[in-house]
Formats: sequence, structure tokens, C-alpha cells
Amino acid sequence: MRFVHIADMHFDIPFTTLNNKEDLSEKRRIEQRNALKKVIEYIKNNHIEYLFIAGDLYEHDYIRKSTMDYISKLFDEIPNTKIFITPGNHDPYIKNSYYDTYEFGDNVFIFSNSKIEKYEDENFNIYGMAFTEFFMEESPL
Repeated sequence: MRFVHIADMHFDIPFTTLNNKEDLSEKRRIEQRNALKKVIEYIKNNHIEYLFIAGDLYEHDYIRKSTMDYISKLFDEIPNTKIFITPGNHDPYIKNSYYDTYEFGDNVFIFSNSKIEKYEDENFNIYGMAFTEFFMEESPL
């Protein structure tokens, strides 16, 4: 099994501490996009079978549809890679969130329950769970 694991991209975070420094916040947002693009290129060039995104892909309160479109377009470039997304506390799986409403390609699986879920493959099982609110009092783990 060959996989890539990433976490904490925090797309569209406002970078409030950088806002007054010659628009460094916009530069940082571009760097985030380039970082994900490099990950996707690595996956393509090395025929990686799985991409695991373990929380906080984006910032719920700030994410723009154009950013989701950018992410989805990159995911579409690796149709033979199965992508598993585990929503985190900054991008929980909640009603009307992008995880709930956005139409990703067939290669994307999003864990959507605060209880442990099982994804069954012919060769293995993958277990995961989502944040379904911004703060969880208890974890089933």
C-alpha cells in the first residue's frame, strides 16, 4: 500500500497577523495552493494509490467556493488515487458545509460521522471519524 498523508492545510484562513505586512496573507494563501499542487504532482508522478487528509483542509468560516473548486480540480487530476478526508475541528462535517454540499469526484470519500466509520476495500478496511461540530466534548476513541 502506497499512500500520502497530509493535514492542517487550513485553506482560506485569514492570516490576521500577516494582514498589515505588505499583503503577506495573500502570498501565504498562494503558497498553500502551490503546496497542495506539489502533493498532487508527487502522487501523479509516483502512482500513489491513496491520499489521506486528516483534518482541517479548510477554514469553515472563511472558505471560498473558488478555493473548493481549485481543490476539487486538483483531486480530479488523480482519478486513480482514492482520497479519504477526515473533517477536523476547523472544517467539521456539519449541515450545509462544503463537505455536506460540494460535489467531489468519485475518488473522494469523506468521513461524515462522529462515530467510527469503516470503509471497506477488497484488500483492507479503513476506519475514520469526522468532527461534526467545532468542539467535541467526548471522543469515541
